[in-house]
Amino acid sequence: MNKYAILIGIAGGTGSGKTSIAKAIASDFGKSEVALIEQDSYYKNLSNLTIEERSLVNFDHPDAIDFTLMRDHLQKLMEGNVVDIPIYDYTTHTREKKSRKVEKHHIIILEGILALFDQKIRNMMDIKIYVETADDIRVIRRIKRDINKRERTFPSVIEQYYKTVRPMHIQFVEPTKKYADIIVPEGGQNKVAVDILRTKIMTLLINSKNTN
Repeated sequence: MNKYAILIGIAGGTGSGKTSIAKAIASDFGKSEVALIEQDSYYKNLSNLTIEERSLVNFDHPDAIDFTLMRDHLQKLMEGNVVDIPIYDYTTHTREKKSRKVEKHHIIILEGILALFDQKIRNMMDIKIYVETADDIRVIRRIKRDINKRERTFPSVIEQYYKTVRPMHIQFVEPTKKYADIIVPEGGQNKVAVDILRTKIMTLLINSKNTN
């Protein structure tokens, strides 16, 4: 593969602070250098199912993610190509007709609870990060996000947490911690970890540009 960009994976449980780490990196290097790819953009399109059937899908299970499309897009971005990222509608569990065009960047960040799950994608990564935050803090953040941003009710959020979010975290998300190069407590609030990552990314960028 003719490598144009470096790939950083940021995993961790729901509400752990993955996005804050990604945004901290992006603010250091600028939007022209960093492309943030969210795992949630690659939820499988469930337009072929009824509304009732969609409500029964376990969205915290790896089977809910289109890893094949994700791998294809990440590889193209790392080669310096342009891709069209799906836009997912959480209220209908379908992909919108429009997509998000992502131009070439020198730093690609994949962020999501299962960002480190797929072996082929892990093998593409230059840095693998797992963000670890206390369970009670993560749950509160999840509740606030789903109610305020995804139009969910409090009872539905709690029911989903106990039925799928928590067991899937234990079965699939937390085990990926063993693949991480660095484990970051408390997400973007950990300034020391962010500084260490900044230094490492700078070194990788310099080496990559010198090679190319």
